[in-house]
Amino acid sequence: MTTQTTNHTSTVMTAINANPFNLRVIEEFRANGGRVGGEFHGKPLLLLTTRGARSGRPRTTPLVHLPTGDGRWTVFALNGGAPVAPAWYHNFRAHPEELHIELGGETFPVRASEVIEEAEYEELWRRQIAAEPKFADFRARAAGRRVPVLTLERAGGNGA
Repeated sequence: MTTQTTNHTSTVMTAINANPFNLRVIEEFRANGGRVGGEFHGKPLLLLTTRGARSGRPRTTPLVHLPTGDGRWTVFALNGGAPVAPAWYHNFRAHPEELHIELGGETFPVRASEVIEEAEYEELWRRQIAAEPKFADFRARAAGRRVPVLTLERAGGNGA
């Protein structure tokens, strides 16, 4: 397990990710101002930091997101199509007030809203699959559970 310290408006977060693949993506993202290569080259990527539901420790996860064009970002709690939601989603549910994203070279707090309305939910899925077709496979693998879809927006309007 490796820790990374990120400065954010006078708060220092020690973000942890025990997955070696994710850790490499996080390190590359931070070293290159939000750009990464490999399978994420050219993909809209952000780092989401949550507070662990059980541990209380900051956890950072790289996520492909759907930019909505209105200052919000949409993320899908796919967990690669696993039958259970990813840990970051459980962390969000436990500590919804303690979310930060890194986008490009900027880090700021966000508020998350779970998309409940069916037409909006399906439209976001349609747009994400059009942008990234392999999301259709992930969704199919997750059959039997409704994959949570969240929209993120800056907390305090301008990140304050």
